[in-house]
Amino acid sequence: MSATISSDNYIFNMAKSAKDASVALRAASTLQKNRVLEKLITLLNENRDQIKKENQRDLEEARKMDLSEAMIDRLVLNDKGVDSIITSLQEIIHLKDPVGEVISGGVLPNGLHSVKVRVPIGVIAIIYESRPNVTIDVGALGLKSSNAVILRGGKEALYSNTILAKFFQQALQAEGLPLNALQLVEKSDRSLLLELLKRNKEIDLIVPRGGEGLISFVSEHSLIPVVKHDKGVCHVYIDRDATKEIALAVTINSKVQRPGVCNAAETLLLDEKLAFSTDILQHLQQNRVNLRADKETKDFFKEISFMDLTEEGYEKEYLSLDISVKVVRGLEGAISHIERYSSGHSEAIISDNYTTVDKFLERVDSAALFVNASTRFHDGGQLGLGAEVGISTGKLHCRGPMGLSDLTTTKYIVTGRGQIRT
Repeated sequence: MSATISSDNYIFNMAKSAKDASVALRAASTLQKNRVLEKLITLLNENRDQIKKENQRDLEEARKMDLSEAMIDRLVLNDKGVDSIITSLQEIIHLKDPVGEVISGGVLPNGLHSVKVRVPIGVIAIIYESRPNVTIDVGALGLKSSNAVILRGGKEALYSNTILAKFFQQALQAEGLPLNALQLVEKSDRSLLLELLKRNKEIDLIVPRGGEGLISFVSEHSLIPVVKHDKGVCHVYIDRDATKEIALAVTINSKVQRPGVCNAAETLLLDEKLAFSTDILQHLQQNRVNLRADKETKDFFKEISFMDLTEEGYEKEYLSLDISVKVVRGLEGAISHIERYSSGHSEAIISDNYTTVDKFLERVDSAALFVNASTRFHDGGQLGLGAEVGISTGKLHCRGPMGLSDLTTTKYIVTGRGQIRT
């Protein structure tokens, strides 16, 4: 048997069994699904030393591969990380099950009773890099919304993902649900990913979350609908009417609190008439942030030391303690810059001028806009949605944090008493 046929069979069998599992999950009760998650919490607690040991194997391999610090930061799964996963599972348990929710309905003039209800999408494949917590978060969200999930993580997290998926399947088995409701692609061969993207008869949705290269590859080759969780070129605009204390706190938090994630600020826009711009830049430098700027901005702030922009310029997602800086001519300049360079993820405005704020909110089109608050709040848990599959930067079928209800579609149920159409 050729390698190609073997590859096809591996993915076909996985996709087919996921499809079968998704049919069984339609009948799973909320209680049954929650019991799986409760069992999973117990397994994670009892086996955290083994989980950390497998994660350490990944970290050792990652350092040999010379991965970036941002990638390694997302890969770490210590006690704090396990605790965070368990907290996420507890939150998902307490979330309302969206399956069966009546969205709208009523009696039509012809006497038919029509209701629109939420139902699972079916089989969802998630393609992601690093972040072993995604294995549990996405698996739990998929289960709670009665979807089967296929996970394709990066080779840098293979050991961590494998052991987490094993415990998830043990929890499914303990509560009488099909093991194949959650499956992990344990091989890193790129041909397997290509085959996965072709299985449009079994897989209903592809969700890639990761670097620009991954998103582009999936978008180009997928025969299955894709919800992109793209890069975050997030902006903080400080208006001339901003309060200094708020501007300092929000800017530092947006960039420094955790620079290696998609909702960290990557570009700082400063109104040319802002009185305390130099103070903002100096505070960033005191927090070990490297400032990068074009010639115009360098000339404007002659007393500040800047590094050159990278080759990507203002489109760069650093995921590190680097930030692009641009002096702009008021709100119009800020909006123009965001329109040109933003990835549509998160933008913040710092201002006490409500007219300026209203114009910013009306004209800037990104998944989340923040007023006098950090971009780091663009997160499912922080916004009260529980865990998330990721943050969608597209516009169909969901935008922003992709939570439980975004893992459902709808169907109409129409009940009559013998009506026929004439």
